[in-house]
Amino acid sequence: MLAGASGCSRQAQAVDSDEVTFESQSFRVVRVDLEREPLSLHWKDPESGQPYATIESLRQWGMAHDRRLLFAANAGIYDRQFAPLGLYVEDGRTVVPLNLFKGNPAAGNFSIQPNGVFAVYADGHAAVRTSTAFKADARPARWATQSGPMLLVDGQINDRFVDDSASLKWRSGVCAKTPHRVVFAVSESPVNFHTFARLFRDELGCRDALYLDGTISQFYVDGEGYAGAPTFMVKPYAGIFAVFTTAKP
Repeated sequence: MLAGASGCSRQAQAVDSDEVTFESQSFRVVRVDLEREPLSLHWKDPESGQPYATIESLRQWGMAHDRRLLFAANAGIYDRQFAPLGLYVEDGRTVVPLNLFKGNPAAGNFSIQPNGVFAVYADGHAAVRTSTAFKADARPARWATQSGPMLLVDGQINDRFVDDSASLKWRSGVCAKTPHRVVFAVSESPVNFHTFARLFRDELGCRDALYLDGTISQFYVDGEGYAGAPTFMVKPYAGIFAVFTTAKP
């Protein structure tokens, strides 16, 4: 459960966190203003080479470097070796290349087409694109993660989703509502893909939105704690979104 707000004015400006009720279900929605604090991706400690694996480990790393963690979330689907399954770009370096493999949807959510890429570019602008559109752009990203499926493409719900599907899981996703305004959402209870896509379209006003992961998804907000899947469901992450500030805790 999330506690009360921390009262940090800088956090309130850079990271806004709200509980949203949509179709009688609860979601934690976090809005990040990229003009106030940058959004970054983190997989491995650059000094030890070991994966952070947990948000708490990343938070502790930030504290050791005089950086306060304002927001964090798992950054997408990964393989059995705990490596990103698709494109992963960290501070301009492509660690894992774009994955355009089109497999059997039964093999996993990543294979449900279209999948997509969330990217932040060198100019600080963010975007969500289908993987094929991202490749066609051939625009280098500073930070990027590939996941799937796309929840929304140009305002349309992914036609692979079934309105009354009984496949219910905790789910997280992201959209770039504007080039500088990124919106993350995680369900507080299991939902199906169609409901989750409608949240982004009808409640959050997004046109292109990307599914990040399910079952293990959690958000961390400074001063509030964790939201999303129960802690006992969480497994090590291969990539973590983070908003840090240089202000000391």
